[in-house]
Amino acid sequence: MNHKATGQLSGLAGRLAAEGLLSTEQAREALKQAVLERIPLVSYLVENMDVDSQRLAEIASQEFGVPLFDIRAFNLEHIPTGLVDVNLVTKHHALPMYRRGNRLFIGVSDPTNLAAIDEIKFHTGINTDAILIEEKALTKAIAAWVEAADDLAGGLEDIESEDLENIDVSEGEKNDQDDGAEGIDETPIVRFVNKVLVDAIKQGASDIHFEPYENNYRVRFRTDGVLREVVRPPRNLSARLAARLKVMSQMDISERRVPQDGRIQMKLSRNRAIDFRVNTLPTLFGEKIVLRILDPSSAQMGIDALGYEENQKELYLKALNQPQGMILVTGPTGSGKTVSLYTGLNLLNQPERNISTAEDPVEINMEGINQVHVNPKVGLNFAEALRSFLRQDPDVIMVGEIRDLETAEIAIKAAQTGHLVLSTLHTNSAAETITRMLNMGVPSFNLATSVNLIIAQRLARRLCKQCATPADDIPREVLLKEGFTEEMLESATLFHPVGCDNCKDGYKGRVGVYEVVRVTPALARIIMDEGNSLEISRQARAEGFNDLRTSALWKAAQGMTSLEEVNRVTVD
Repeated sequence: MNHKATGQLSGLAGRLAAEGLLSTEQAREALKQAVLERIPLVSYLVENMDVDSQRLAEIASQEFGVPLFDIRAFNLEHIPTGLVDVNLVTKHHALPMYRRGNRLFIGVSDPTNLAAIDEIKFHTGINTDAILIEEKALTKAIAAWVEAADDLAGGLEDIESEDLENIDVSEGEKNDQDDGAEGIDETPIVRFVNKVLVDAIKQGASDIHFEPYENNYRVRFRTDGVLREVVRPPRNLSARLAARLKVMSQMDISERRVPQDGRIQMKLSRNRAIDFRVNTLPTLFGEKIVLRILDPSSAQMGIDALGYEENQKELYLKALNQPQGMILVTGPTGSGKTVSLYTGLNLLNQPERNISTAEDPVEINMEGINQVHVNPKVGLNFAEALRSFLRQDPDVIMVGEIRDLETAEIAIKAAQTGHLVLSTLHTNSAAETITRMLNMGVPSFNLATSVNLIIAQRLARRLCKQCATPADDIPREVLLKEGFTEEMLESATLFHPVGCDNCKDGYKGRVGVYEVVRVTPALARIIMDEGNSLEISRQARAEGFNDLRTSALWKAAQGMTSLEEVNRVTVD
């Protein structure tokens, strides 16, 4: 090349000037602006100087001796997933195309874009080579690939069966010495497990059960609080399914004699991931594996979506705004206690507050909150975590569960010394929460002066709006006997569940049912006198705090749920 003719310009800019596509001044200006805007020279030329994209690619191929790749003949679905972050792709205008052994081939329109090659190599740990693609075709391909990634963030309805083996899930190391792992990387097993996980999320399931029996194998989803069988895979796949799930959960696949715990993270997009808490249990005919689905978006839904009555919501918000004291949330497993607590923590999560939680396990990761996964095997129990929190200048403390006197005493001490404490217990009502802590050995005076609010809760299935039919066949006397008051019946519209294509058995989704009790001076006196749960309940109702049954009947009167469901989740 005659560098004098191009004013000492070299490389692609000089070649373009020599070929007559640009003047020397235009080439110099293009080089300068591309550097200033931090974009490849080829991208700048196509976007701003209307240089022919195809001719530009041909010249770059000749100049650098790099073959020109026709991306239009390439199936973008074959692009490897989980290797290169979308942000890197858009930042460097470079698209991962395919992988061969320990080499990753990156599509670029400018072979001098060495920053892209180096940074992608650094992030992936894989040797990276560039392949040349015409600029406009590359831009179109990147846009399509990014759009496909973004579509996953809005939901899973577009995931087809042929994509299932490429869903990005975290995986542990595979143990090739274990014969139970044989075949776990076969596409049918990978596709089946991924399809089950995807279907569970689509259907709004909270748990997935993989269950081996002597003559069959079944998979069940817990949806809206009720277990339903969804598929029966062949019995002889039991060991392979267990091994695949254990590899994904980073468990020891060679250990089948004792229970194990693990986690799976399924990345739906760069902005959304779903976690699964996994537990294995050795049974007579193999390992039963249960996955609890943990969706971080449930902690961001807001208090209005939980189903509190207006006066109950005000009581909860007022207690959250107190500088000290204790809020206790109670109910059986699966009653929504965790979501109630996380929703409260989300409201409190401000830069001026130091919030720490001790959980077993940490179910949902929350940015800005210091979460500790307790581990009794190494001596890190709830009590030890609480002691450490108190030495770290806390404002708000959340204890996953008060299980013993030691934890209860430290939590109460924290609540009495200027800290807001949130925790849970497994009891059936607000009144039983107090008697449970008294039975643990907590002094009544400490309870009466430290507990601000008690929330007992259940989750009731919500009626499907498309198929519910009016329940005109229930006599008024029966409704009064069930617990409805004349006030409720004045405006009540009761419905029966029916069932349609839009729902399961006439229900779709769930709504919270709550008993929210503020510890008033009158209740505090009963607690200090170590009154029983009946006395506490009677006083709470006298002060206008609805019990669970009454709250559930109000939900039925408002048409949210049915009387049958009220009777299922509460007792008269």
